[in-house]
Amino acid sequence: MKNKKLWFRAKKFGWGWTPTSWQGWAVTLLYITSILAHAPYTDIRTFIQVPRYFFISLSVPFVVNTIFLLIICYAYGEKPHWRWNGK
Repeated sequence: MKNKKLWFRAKKFGWGWTPTSWQGWAVTLLYITSILAHAPYTDIRTFIQVPRYFFISLSVPFVVNTIFLLIICYAYGEKPHWRWNGK
């Protein structure tokens, strides 16, 4: 497991990852594209008439995609922990 190539490295400050390989960048781009792909299907008139449905139509794809991104980052990245200045 130590020779496994990491797609994501831990950030120097705080908690989280940053992509370091082409696979990591591809996953990040796919995540952003997937989030933006739902935007045309969200109707602003729905927000005015029934705000709850508008919120659900935006939040559900965001949450599902974010969960998948976190799973991939955890599987192919460094172990997450709080860092401050690389320590």
